[in-house]
Amino acid sequence: MKNDKHRAEDTAGYLRRQVVGPVEIGIFTGTGLGGSVGFIRVDTEIAYRDLPFFPVSTVPGHAGKMLFGRLKDRHVMVMQGRFHLYEGYSAREVTFPIRVMQELGVKVLIVTNAAGGLTARLQAGDIMVIRDHINLTGDNPLVGENEESWGVRFPDMSGAYDADLAQTAGKAGRHHGMEVKSGVYAGLKGPSLETPAEVRFLKTIGADAVGFSTVQEVIAAVHARMRVLGLSIITNINDPDAPMPATVEEIIATAEAAAPRLEKLLQTIVEQFNDKP
Repeated sequence: MKNDKHRAEDTAGYLRRQVVGPVEIGIFTGTGLGGSVGFIRVDTEIAYRDLPFFPVSTVPGHAGKMLFGRLKDRHVMVMQGRFHLYEGYSAREVTFPIRVMQELGVKVLIVTNAAGGLTARLQAGDIMVIRDHINLTGDNPLVGENEESWGVRFPDMSGAYDADLAQTAGKAGRHHGMEVKSGVYAGLKGPSLETPAEVRFLKTIGADAVGFSTVQEVIAAVHARMRVLGLSIITNINDPDAPMPATVEEIIATAEAAAPRLEKLLQTIVEQFNDKP
């Protein structure tokens, strides 16, 4: 039976036969945000279901397609849709795309998500640069035998999110007249949304936004020595003193409405990206 390393190598080998040129930047689009990458000139489009060993996204708002394309001289790989623990996937399955990216030579990961806001300074539709995260999923993709060729046994997470990329995102926002916020993202397992008591707890421990993705992927990316930029679209505000029910349909609609602004931001970030050892 093939291990994760061999499966990732096989998937990457399949992709190399389909794609021309190296891949430098990887982008994950979150719920309702698949349309935020229209700035890329797409050369190749592949459905997840056609890839060997690849999971399949089962969540509304996730197209389940991989795009390869270019912006000027930058070669970009886009995941339109991701996988979640609440779908029944393991942490290693959730992060399998990161390992494929690693085998393809991706050095920079831009991960986006739809998140619930927890502070008064955030509003629905805001874009928040993730400054740090809190992993409350109860899982970690590095549990089990360590693959030494991928990374060290105990990767340092004190600078998981790249400060230079975060600064570039802030400058890109100002260039487009957008106020890009900054905050801490709490990752939960889901799929049930937060109770008012849980919201109070999250606010107490310093979280500014909450969602059901991202932290597993970022842990694997840090293990893979990638530079990481995280961007949350705030789709709703959680007020424990005046709780309002939120539906997936409303969350997707808010994310889709914000996607054009996110697209402008991502385009400028990729254009202004500078190589860093």
